[in-house]
Amino acid sequence: MIKFRRTIAVLMVLVILISAMLPAAVLAENLRYGSRGDKVKELQQKLKRWGYYTGSIDGIFGSGTQAAVKNFQKKNGLTADGIVGPKTAAALGMNLTSSSSSSGSSSSSSGDLYLLARLVHGEARGEPYKGKVAVAAVVLNRVKSSSFPNTIAGVIYQKGAFDAVSDGQINMQPDNESIRAARDAMNGWDPSNGCLYYYNPKTATSRWMLSRPVLLRIGQHAFC
Repeated sequence: MIKFRRTIAVLMVLVILISAMLPAAVLAENLRYGSRGDKVKELQQKLKRWGYYTGSIDGIFGSGTQAAVKNFQKKNGLTADGIVGPKTAAALGMNLTSSSSSSGSSSSSSGDLYLLARLVHGEARGEPYKGKVAVAAVVLNRVKSSSFPNTIAGVIYQKGAFDAVSDGQINMQPDNESIRAARDAMNGWDPSNGCLYYYNPKTATSRWMLSRPVLLRIGQHAFC
């Protein structure tokens, strides 16, 4: 019995030592109830900008933040557990495991690419390849505009911005062509020539959108 207790004590000491040696980024892979810090502030800012969160940006993951995360997850076809793990972080356009390192930047870019490809697949499936790139370019043009959120995830998940988000098609797995189109747009190709909007004249109902001057048409989409 004494030997057993000593073994348990040694194991507990080893766990504590290993935990102390691990970088903070590894220990904090997920954001959950009780988490604190700049990443929680970033999360709160995103959720507030998109209309899911109404509390203060205090960097404390409390019940209000948890409820907002659950609502976001339900809206986007994710497991509504209130925990920001890898899948929820990707949907939010967040990188949880690093700050400003080059590897972190690469991971963030990869997440943005896949999210943009999902948007392209949901919005422009069946359109000509040039039209798919143009849809992706519109998202990137909005990111650059002061009139829209300044991140890809922020633009895509802005309330009412895209039908694919509203009807859930954003959650479909993008095909290779949609991924290539997103990558081409991120690499600088803009067939829309700087447009901030597009719509399908056959299905659009917004008078404001229909009143905007059409600058070009690609496939079924009018760009303005």
